[in-house]
Amino acid sequence: MSTTTSKQIGVLGTGQVSTVLANGFLKHGHAVRRASRDTAKLDEWLAIATSAAVSSAAAAGDRASTGTLADTAAWADILVLAVKGSAAESALDQCGHANLAGKIIIDPTNPIADGPPDHGVVRYFTGPNESLMERLQAHVPAARFVKAFNSVGNAHMVNPQFAGGPPTMFICGNDAPAKAEVTALLDQLGWHTEDMGTVHAARAIEPLCQLWCIPGFAGKGWSHAFKLLR
Repeated sequence: MSTTTSKQIGVLGTGQVSTVLANGFLKHGHAVRRASRDTAKLDEWLAIATSAAVSSAAAAGDRASTGTLADTAAWADILVLAVKGSAAESALDQCGHANLAGKIIIDPTNPIADGPPDHGVVRYFTGPNESLMERLQAHVPAARFVKAFNSVGNAHMVNPQFAGGPPTMFICGNDAPAKAEVTALLDQLGWHTEDMGTVHAARAIEPLCQLWCIPGFAGKGWSHAFKLLR
């Protein structure tokens, strides 16, 4: 296990991305609190997590908990916004902007619109010269957003294993120390990280989700990831 200092990581949401990342952070020795508007949705996960079934580390149960969005935002060192892109602003509001001030927020969201893909291309509710991450950073300007985990399936988010070696996680954000902390977490989770610059780079990173999905919709499977070569 990495020697990265243990963090208190709040994971917002109840879906598969939230579950996989919460379990991954527990596995690597962090304290994890998952948050939902309805915490009863997380009861089954908490029962498993407190039995240490998701972690080989000792006393994993002592590091797993659940709470409201506001409780979790106040408690966490780092937050993961693992909710639908269309619900992201509402989730941040329920956290309380004061609780988010100065906090690192890992942003895996994509601006996926309602409706089916168009010829195998996921529809977005943003345009080519904007991104959801820019909207979120403007919505909570005191938070320190870092885009990550938006362009790979949840099955490969934690310690991905590919014949070509570690895949590349493209990140961006306005705060260099925040990106450094997220990079340390990504190192633990088995990724090679490429910092693409400020929040504006999310205009290019978020569409990688559309590209990632195309082979899956074409029947070529979902077990792939991106890698930057030099």
